[in-house]
Amino acid sequence: MIFRKAIELELIKKDPTEFAYLKKDKKTIEQSEEEEVPKYLEKEELALFLKTAKERGLELDYLIFLILSYTGIRIGELVALKWKDIDFVNQTISITKTYYNPNNNTVKFLLVTPKTKKSRRKVVVDEDVIQALKIHKEKQEKIIQQFGDDYNNQDFIFAKTERQPGYPIVIKMVQLRMARLLTLANLNTELTPHSLRHTHTSLLAEAGVALEHIMDRIGHSDDQITKNVYLHVTKEMKKEASQKFSQLMRSL
Repeated sequence: MIFRKAIELELIKKDPTEFAYLKKDKKTIEQSEEEEVPKYLEKEELALFLKTAKERGLELDYLIFLILSYTGIRIGELVALKWKDIDFVNQTISITKTYYNPNNNTVKFLLVTPKTKKSRRKVVVDEDVIQALKIHKEKQEKIIQQFGDDYNNQDFIFAKTERQPGYPIVIKMVQLRMARLLTLANLNTELTPHSLRHTHTSLLAEAGVALEHIMDRIGHSDDQITKNVYLHVTKEMKKEASQKFSQLMRSL
């Protein structure tokens, strides 16, 4: 990230780390399956979580968690989203940047390029997501009119409306909001916004989407955790298929 920023500021012409790589030991499928699978929500739990966000969530909660769970994008990618990244006609969200703010200082943040080339992508989204975005856009436009020149309008979708209106919300806020909703829904409070990325992966796997398409959608060229989630879900599906076949034969 440091060298990429240096190129952007024209301090250097070439990234000396461009072709560097860390050697990784190849793992067998068996080893991958044995590795710990991260925590995520089952589809019924996700439905309950989103219902809780819609009915008992604070401002922006429902839209934030709807997008995170329906797209699998990273929390930094979500906070960095601007309205120009939304294509309402083709129903896509363009991921071109991520939000960096280690000190959670509202006015001191950076928008940086995504981690890898694969992270720059267009994500096709559901009609529910598009409609929720349209509703939010209408509300936000009224808020901008109310604040006038006091609103620091930088085109952010997830912008603050109280202190420092117009600045993007901080990641810490999303984490705290999720913890609150998990408690209200009586779900696993150890889950984090990143868990929704794993949830998205697991539900795509359950829907029969191929691993390479999932990796492409969530912006990974090679990620072992994503593979572990995929292997875990598909393994359980194979078990279920075998059990159903056995039950069918026993019923004859």
